Amino acid sequence: MKISGAQLIIKLLERQGITQIAGMPGGANLPMYDALLDSDIKHVLVRHEQSAGFIAQGIARATAKAAVCFASSGPAATNLITAIADAKLDSIPVVAITGQVSSAMLGTDAFQEIDTFGLMLPVTKHNYLVRSIEELLEVIPEAFRIALSGRPGPVAIDIPKDIQNQMIDIEQWPEPGVAAPLAQPSTTEMEQIKLMIESAQRPMLMVGAGVINAAASEQLVQLAEQIDIPAVTTFLGLSVFPHSHPLNLGMLGMHGTKATSIALEECDLLIGAGVRFDDRATGKISEFCPKASVIHIDIDKSEIGKLKTPTLAVNADIGAALSKLLQTMPPCNRIEWHSRIQDLKAKHAIITPEHGRLSNPYCLLQKVAELVGENTNVHTDVGQHQMWTAQVYPFSRPRQWSSSGGLGTMGYGLPAAIGSALADPGRMALLFSGDGSILINIQELDTAVEHNLNLKIVLLNNRSLGLVRQQQTLFFKGNLSAVNNLNAVDYAAVAKAMGASGFDLADATDPHATLKQALNTPGVVLINVPIDANEMVFPMVPPGAANKDLIDQKSC
Repeated sequence: MKISGAQLIIKLLERQGITQIAGMPGGANLPMYDALLDSDIKHVLVRHEQSAGFIAQGIARATAKAAVCFASSGPAATNLITAIADAKLDSIPVVAITGQVSSAMLGTDAFQEIDTFGLMLPVTKHNYLVRSIEELLEVIPEAFRIALSGRPGPVAIDIPKDIQNQMIDIEQWPEPGVAAPLAQPSTTEMEQIKLMIESAQRPMLMVGAGVINAAASEQLVQLAEQIDIPAVTTFLGLSVFPHSHPLNLGMLGMHGTKATSIALEECDLLIGAGVRFDDRATGKISEFCPKASVIHIDIDKSEIGKLKTPTLAVNADIGAALSKLLQTMPPCNRIEWHSRIQDLKAKHAIITPEHGRLSNPYCLLQKVAELVGENTNVHTDVGQHQMWTAQVYPFSRPRQWSSSGGLGTMGYGLPAAIGSALADPGRMALLFSGDGSILINIQELDTAVEHNLNLKIVLLNNRSLGLVRQQQTLFFKGNLSAVNNLNAVDYAAVAKAMGASGFDLADATDPHATLKQALNTPGVVLINVPIDANEMVFPMVPPGAANKDLIDQKSC
């Protein structure tokens, strides 16, 4: 069978099981778009290439499979880089395929030429500049294998236009790329873990997104119950434990509760499960868990000992380790430690007002959660709304939660929610955003409407860059610089102008009834909710401080 390079690319993607691709055509990738016309793959036309990467992330986070995005050369490829960097830090398997100027023009500063290969190197797991049509038969399956193997992450493939147009005879198709077998914990390591847990009086689990990537959330909760070990979760690990589980202390770190900080100060053994000891989680690392021995189990060898030196390092699949522990650890009741944890949770829970006014972020979040139920995928942008959501939203299952963690990218939320809605149409895609974040990729409302998605956007609008404003208020003597959005955008009207439904609680005579109506309205809906600019996220660990030095509203 004789086909072009562009047709070969599409056929190989079909063989990988790809059914949807987000992207935008341009001069250097037009052959691929021509080949798409003969494919059953659905294309999602974005309004900005950055959104193509975030939509792919939304698909990948919802499905646990690698997702694909397309962009052309030059500015299209550079627009994509932020989303790919975001995927790298949060371990999301994305395959980014970019068009490039013809091979003979590489290095000549041709129109829309940029060194995509060089720019992508620091922000991908692996990177290719394809030099011949024959390479595609190896590169594309290998890209998926790399993206899915071990710690997942993005892979970039840059393909010159002439290679897309070349012809090739295909006699035999390569096997699709699949994840490589995972490293397994040794018998000796498992015995050491068992002995350390049995000898501990006040053990704690620190649970990260690695547990979700390993599809091991159920095993982890079972183990915690079996041996009565409380758990704290990282920002991206929040949905591992059901929110109301008695052993779940919730999120640790910069905006975690005082209960988690005290428990980590007192614990004598910390089991890091699929975590990387990020600074936002640990605070000042030299003062993190000062009394504890540390077991670190992670699939990424480079993360072990990078920030926190473990007592026992286990470079292995967390799912395999948990399964073996479930088989070998006898049931245990840590009555005294369990009682201490429950006391800390009762004394230091996030304080939520009882008045129920939707202008209060906590009341709003809890009311929205009550109205939409559990059949939702929850997303946020970056800012105060993100931290309020992380603190109190009642997540009930793995992969229900999606946000930009490591890179903290404003503008992530809307396209990621679109990706989730495309990949998981049986569930509502719920986005909490802020007026600062939503404007960065608000053009994708048009994309969402085009595909008639079940997407609800709750916009917490304080007319400022809230988290920056909070830090300036607390740590810069209240000197507010470049944080106030002085122009009062009518977001409900913007939504309507793009074909979505728009509601504004500022104009509502009965805000609760309007919120319910909005959330029950079919299709794409934006709900503007005015929030006082003086609202802050507490507790908060000052930048560079230890977690124990957190400040709350009382001490502020």
